[in-house]
Amino acid sequence: MPNNPSPIEDQPSAAQSSIAKSRASTFTYRVAAAIDNVAEKLGRAVAWLSFVLVLVVGVIVVLRYGFQLGSIALQESVMYINGTLFVLGAGYTLKAQGHVRVDVFYSRFSPRGRALVDSFGALFFLLPAAFFIAWISWDYVAVAWRIREGSPEASGLPFVYLLKTLIIVLPVLLAVQGVAELLKSLSAFFASNESALQVSDAAETHL
Repeated sequence: MPNNPSPIEDQPSAAQSSIAKSRASTFTYRVAAAIDNVAEKLGRAVAWLSFVLVLVVGVIVVLRYGFQLGSIALQESVMYINGTLFVLGAGYTLKAQGHVRVDVFYSRFSPRGRALVDSFGALFFLLPAAFFIAWISWDYVAVAWRIREGSPEASGLPFVYLLKTLIIVLPVLLAVQGVAELLKSLSAFFASNESALQVSDAAETHL
């Protein structure tokens, strides 16, 4: 007589499936955590530029109205500092959920629903938008680098090409942090789904 396969052998091992899911979840968590860690450190470091910005503006005001002195380079440095602060802090702001959001239905959704919305937004809006900004800005920034573009003012700062580079840095930082947000949202979505299945299985078992 042929040996009938055992039901245990015929079905995938629940333990192996659980281990595979655990490994995938751990890898996803580590990638997202690493990106978050970089964004956190960069954001905290860049935050000091706000103090520098206030200090420089204060010096400009004192020189202008106290001593009737002006400096084109010092005035342009305000634009450099402000742009650097805005761009390099974009990833941290995204991590902290600090960007402007119009919330009509989102807060009413379940955790799984919010995770689904966040995943959809990151995958179909944030990442494509970041790629598009980088793509359309590439030639513009490349020309600035090619000619080593500087200030149109004789006494201005000769680093306009570096300032324009921030146009490329912005979508890169947003895209990298967007990947982290996508991974976290997908993990939350599938974790909620798995929890719901476990509750359903437990309910069926007690019937």
